[in-house]
Amino acid sequence: MVTIKDIAKIAGVSHTTVSRALNDSPLIKPATKQKIGEIARSLNYTPNVNAKSLVNQKSYIIGLYFSNLSAGTSDRFLVEVIKGINTTLPSEYRLAVHDMTTLSHPAEELPRMDGIIVMSQSDQDDAFIEGLSQIDLPVVVLNRQIDKPSLLNVTSNDAQGVYQAIDYAIQLGYQKFSIIEGKPTFRSSIERKKGFLQALADHQIAFPKEYAVIGDYSIESGRTCAKQLLELADPPEVIFCSNDDMAIGATNTCLEKGLAIPADIGIIGFDNIPFSKYTNPPLTTISKPVFEMSQLGAQLLLDSLAGTVSKKQYLLDTELTIRQSL
Repeated sequence: MVTIKDIAKIAGVSHTTVSRALNDSPLIKPATKQKIGEIARSLNYTPNVNAKSLVNQKSYIIGLYFSNLSAGTSDRFLVEVIKGINTTLPSEYRLAVHDMTTLSHPAEELPRMDGIIVMSQSDQDDAFIEGLSQIDLPVVVLNRQIDKPSLLNVTSNDAQGVYQAIDYAIQLGYQKFSIIEGKPTFRSSIERKKGFLQALADHQIAFPKEYAVIGDYSIESGRTCAKQLLELADPPEVIFCSNDDMAIGATNTCLEKGLAIPADIGIIGFDNIPFSKYTNPPLTTISKPVFEMSQLGAQLLLDSLAGTVSKKQYLLDTELTIRQSL
């Protein structure tokens, strides 16, 4: 294995000079940096991350914290987040995934890291995020819109996506809309309902309070909530579900009741999970740019580490994926 001492011997300089040159130290002349860089490349030199971390006083570890890994975080969501971040981070970085519910005092209990990405789902995460402010590390909050302009924040415009879906359904001629909400404490539930209600209000469509039921993002809650809606004296024509899992549960209930989709009732989901295209019928849903959001969040963290942040907050558009359930 090639070491910096091997490079130093060929270059005719000290190994300290080589180390500084490879770490782009301003103490080393550009010509020397170039010469050492060329030798390193010719020898296929791979830096020792542990040694590099000692020189730079960096751990090369990025912490990724979720609100709750065991509840409300789907496998697909977790994979897309990790893929998006890992495709952006340089190869020397490692990603450490954690559940923030395991920490009671973030400022005291966090291991040594260079930066932190918080995949936040609920306003209840604010205490954790506030705790991070006591640590001198860059922090990026993803997935939930933060109202504090000083925080680095990337999320999707869920309200816009739902508005677009309901507007499309209204153009198709539907008039009676119901909603199966997600967990009340999740910001996503609030934003998706906001877009839903705004679309109905803009089209002056009445919304009876019994057309709103609360689920928990699970398939089973979609089944039970849809049953509740279908048993109303005047059932809805469309069920908007705040995620695809609940839409799958609602679809099963409708089919069990002998209803044809979309002839008798329309179903709309949110998330565009891989299975949504294989439901019967394929599900009309809203695509959330989880991968792109995670990529941008990781880049924003790297920019913060380099001191080159020009814009702190981003709101990414969602996209309506039209299939046959509407």
